[in-house]
Amino acid sequence: MKKAFLATALLFMASVWIGWNWKMIRIPVMSKEGMIECLNMETLDAYQAEASTPSFARMHPSPKKIGSEQLMGKMIKFKVTDGMDANGYFIPSKKKSKRWLIVIQEWWGLNDNIKVEADKYFKDLGDVNVIAVDMYDGKVASTPDSAMKIMRSADMARMTAIIKGVISHAGTDASIYSVGWCFGGMWSLQTGILAGSQAKGIVMFYGRPENDINKLKSIQCDVIGFFGNLDKSPSPELVNEFEKNMLKAEKQLTTHKYPAGHGFANPSNPAFNAEATADSYAKAIDFLKKH
Repeated sequence: MKKAFLATALLFMASVWIGWNWKMIRIPVMSKEGMIECLNMETLDAYQAEASTPSFARMHPSPKKIGSEQLMGKMIKFKVTDGMDANGYFIPSKKKSKRWLIVIQEWWGLNDNIKVEADKYFKDLGDVNVIAVDMYDGKVASTPDSAMKIMRSADMARMTAIIKGVISHAGTDASIYSVGWCFGGMWSLQTGILAGSQAKGIVMFYGRPENDINKLKSIQCDVIGFFGNLDKSPSPELVNEFEKNMLKAEKQLTTHKYPAGHGFANPSNPAFNAEATADSYAKAIDFLKKH
């Protein structure tokens, strides 16, 4: 009898301890925002791994110097939830406007080429606020080796916070548009996802596409992408997969493909393709104006 009582008591105490321990270690339910950010990191981490390799660096010869004597904007700071302010090259609309175009750098950083591109979009779009975000917090690379070094130490969570910060800086009633090249093309798509219902148009010049169907389903605006059929990052196969995934997600994606290599739309790139650049830029401006 005593043995049975002792066994019952031990069983009861064990069940109490297990229940208490489970409460202490169980994982809390992740919010929708948290799930999106987790998915975000999978694509971003994949890019970081690829962009940290010599083979990727070989696709990026050192950029030529771009004339920037007559830049229209100025550098500003904006708040980020991680507590460290971020920087952006800002050109305010001449008239008060709720439209914001977020311009995102290549893997080189926020260099003069990106600032010149921001000026071009500002001139051709009219009443819109244009801000080119500094994703590297002041670092700018001028050689493939230095860019690869920055990428290897890059904090993708910090970059996500920067994008969220610039969206917040634009305001809750702002209409958000985005454009970027290579690294920035990937981030342009991610910006549209992070902007939610505020996103009104996404422009990608190459860049790694998102491959998570559920994440693509969260996009609430049209997307246009420009890609080179001679590119290896993203490859034509990866672009085709992106098209299929967007179709499955029932989202509007328009792609234009050129007989060009990686970085064809960058005039500071030795692989610059003037014909493809002119055509893609005209289509990008037309897309943004219509949206």
